[in-house]
Amino acid sequence: MNASFSPVTNDPLSAIADRLEAGDAAGAEAQAAALRAAQPDSAEAARLHGIALLQLGRPGEALAALEYAVERAPASVAAQCNLGSVRIAAGRLDEAIEGLRVVLRQNPGHAAVLMTLGNALMAAGRYVEAQRSFATATYGAPRHPSILINLAAAELKLGHHAEAEACIRDAISVDSRNLAAYLLYGDVLIGQGRHREAATVYAHAQKLAPEAAAPAYQRGLALDALGELEDAAAAYGEAVARDPQLYPALSQWVFAKRRLCDWDDLDRLSARLVQGVRDGADGITPFAFLAEDAGADLQLRCARRFADGVEAEVGVRRAYLERPERSAPNTPLRVGFVSNGFGEHPTGLLTVALFEALASRPIEVHLFATGGGDGPIRRRLRAAAHRWHDVAGATPDALAQTIAAAGLDRLVDLRGWGEGGSGEALALRPAPVQIGWLAYPGTSGAPWIDYVIADAVVVPEAAQASFSERVAYLPRCFQPSDTARRVAAPPDRAACGLPETDVVLACFNNGYKLNPASFARMLTVLRDVPDAVLWLLSGPGLADARLREAARAGGVDPARLIFLPRLPHADYLTRFGHVDLFLDTAPYNAHTTASDAIWAGCPVLTLPGDTFASRVAASLNTHLGLTDLIAADEADFVRKAVAIASDPAARAALHTELAHRRESSGLFDMDAFADDFVRVLTDLTPPGDATSTLRQEASAS
Repeated sequence: MNASFSPVTNDPLSAIADRLEAGDAAGAEAQAAALRAAQPDSAEAARLHGIALLQLGRPGEALAALEYAVERAPASVAAQCNLGSVRIAAGRLDEAIEGLRVVLRQNPGHAAVLMTLGNALMAAGRYVEAQRSFATATYGAPRHPSILINLAAAELKLGHHAEAEACIRDAISVDSRNLAAYLLYGDVLIGQGRHREAATVYAHAQKLAPEAAAPAYQRGLALDALGELEDAAAAYGEAVARDPQLYPALSQWVFAKRRLCDWDDLDRLSARLVQGVRDGADGITPFAFLAEDAGADLQLRCARRFADGVEAEVGVRRAYLERPERSAPNTPLRVGFVSNGFGEHPTGLLTVALFEALASRPIEVHLFATGGGDGPIRRRLRAAAHRWHDVAGATPDALAQTIAAAGLDRLVDLRGWGEGGSGEALALRPAPVQIGWLAYPGTSGAPWIDYVIADAVVVPEAAQASFSERVAYLPRCFQPSDTARRVAAPPDRAACGLPETDVVLACFNNGYKLNPASFARMLTVLRDVPDAVLWLLSGPGLADARLREAARAGGVDPARLIFLPRLPHADYLTRFGHVDLFLDTAPYNAHTTASDAIWAGCPVLTLPGDTFASRVAASLNTHLGLTDLIAADEADFVRKAVAIASDPAARAALHTELAHRRESSGLFDMDAFADDFVRVLTDLTPPGDATSTLRQEASAS
């Protein structure tokens, strides 16, 4: 709590200050309490006591001590600033801001007061005012690193990356060993997409503070974004070794190991992660937790805890959002959709034909694209939207303001807690009715998401208790698809690396879905069908080598595993022409991949569980009318897979039946989907409205 630049000279007081400087808050508190007992009128003893109490996490007692210090020495700028800081810690932000402004009028331009006032304004989400306060403080203390760091943080919140970088460089030039400066510098670089430089900065921070966990964790995130997943996993592991209670790092480490198919020690780490959710640990990423076999109730607990953290960060800013007048009655329903995937991305691929169908329906569609890029899918999406909003790079507050300015009736979040999501912006409540749909297969746990759009297979009525949202049911599979795609004939088998005659089983799911249990089921099938090969999507790092070794350990020749490199979407789709049967994973199914397979004429055998993420392929098969491809349990999965793979006539009949069902079932009827979707959106009512008719009976068509 750096609020004064004047040294304390009185010896007993200096001893307390020295303890605080050394990080001995408990010793300082005991010594200050004794001094106050001996000298009850000492304002400085009360001030130091308050600082120690605050550092010990006792804000109520700290507030009383500092109020007493100010009462005894109202002209003490240090005491006033410390009182402001403890009010900030106690959440009494308006009181802190008003009190500090009074002190500032008495001490115009005082750097310590301006810095503390800036801290209060930052905590209140008033970033423009905070930036001005910090900037003004630099006139009185132009080279003070704490002020420069705080100014950089305010600039970053405002999206002023160049200004933030200049400030943080100045701070480092003054104090080249300031850990907070390097951590913030990395954040500034990340905000500019300069992940390589950020990783270098975090590595330097690790050298400065070898025992600190944060630099290793942040470096892991930067390397992860660069696709250097082996190194990222190692960095996450270092962070956890330094701080076993740093659950965000543990969460990312477990998820990285799953993506790398690195199952060494995974059961133990996963158990720790699950226990962390049970214990209410902070910062466990809900999207990563979907891959854990933990059940829907724990997914809800994880998501709620994560949402609580976002709410604590942004809740104070909600009142600052400017909202226009609502649209006039009897005008088309104005619906916004926000995603970072409006392009050559699974979300864009799934939704583009639906948005094209919605263009002729009586709703006004606004697409808020938080990601960049170009390509045919993005161009089709732009053409389909009534209004396209390019909001890539916008801060959460700016994004929320843009959404609010559109005067929407409904806002649909197409990303949820997935990477690149807009949780902070949606937490500011820019629309009266906010809905989760499609890309995040679970509950948000967030009070600002009112509904989730689903179907009766992915969220049976009995599962509604595991959702914080009300469930709006579509009378069809919740997942649309791009029916404009044409699937070309594949290259010959040799060009694909496949044997000429063997049965081809495939699983093109990402590595984090391909867990030890799912892979063991596939190996069992391979052992029982000796003329079959397993075609897998090539993974990052050493994932392929690890899977080959796991096959060897499971009694299967690693040469029977064939890996498909990542290809352009149209080329990837053709490969399904060689696949006899797709073997799904559990508890996280194929989602877009299952839709791709079915559209390309490849049957999908799935094993559903009790979570949304584990029931998507079952929903596709149900609405396709191929419920025989939904296994009852592991033994049934293996039995069905072996029976199909061992019988050429059964395989041929299944492919013929799939082709017929694809055309006749309605699964890929985007015009009918658009009509159903508009009805669901229209029936939704604002939160708390008892007249809602959203809980329609869902039927499998």
